[in-house]
Amino acid sequence: MNPLRAYAWWLTVLVLSPVLVPLALRTRRQALRLPPAEGPRRGLAGADLAGEPLRLLVLGESTVVGVGVSCLRAALVGQLAEALAVRQGRPVAWRACGENGITAAQACERLLPQVLDEPFDLALLVFGVNDASHLTSLRRWRVALGNMAEVLARRGAQVAFSGVPPLQHFSALPWLLRQVLGVRAALLDTCLRQLAARLGAGHHPLSLEFSADYLAVDGYHPSNLGYRVWAEGLAASGLFGRFE
Repeated sequence: MNPLRAYAWWLTVLVLSPVLVPLALRTRRQALRLPPAEGPRRGLAGADLAGEPLRLLVLGESTVVGVGVSCLRAALVGQLAEALAVRQGRPVAWRACGENGITAAQACERLLPQVLDEPFDLALLVFGVNDASHLTSLRRWRVALGNMAEVLARRGAQVAFSGVPPLQHFSALPWLLRQVLGVRAALLDTCLRQLAARLGAGHHPLSLEFSADYLAVDGYHPSNLGYRVWAEGLAASGLFGRFE
């Protein structure tokens, strides 16, 4: 990554800070806060299919715990497990481990230890929105995700990353904040793609329409349709190539 892009972004934030800071504080106060989805954080998709279940872990921020929908089966993890079961022709045993508002570095400390008690065949890491809004440094971002990916890979999981969502399309944010955070998200995603290439892990950019039908009522998280399109794109992307 060209370091000048990162320096230019920080310079822009510094110049605009008299406007951005009060705008961000007001947005935070007024934001509609939705709860995580209900239901157990593990399950089995394709139970009627033959074969040994693939063991899927989805680890990350609020989308992993299904904020925006009512149950985890309708969220990213449940819909991804269903899509993978159809493509693989075998059951998928899934586990969701996430936390609303968590950054990658916090997840490395708090979430990763929770999932080391069992083996997984596939591990999808879903981060970026909170690291963009918390202004996480690129180095801290890279180190945290690299540590999680390497630990899971050493335990036998095929690791993949979902790309950082394009925050410039999040309708819950005011226009100026969307543009600034959208550029930050793009910087994080470039760093993530480079990390994935170095580790031999998959990386799939989030390709999703950000119209009202694809977003929850908070204008920030996916709706049922949004999660389904996201999950189907991941399942069809070849991220988990050795199981195709």
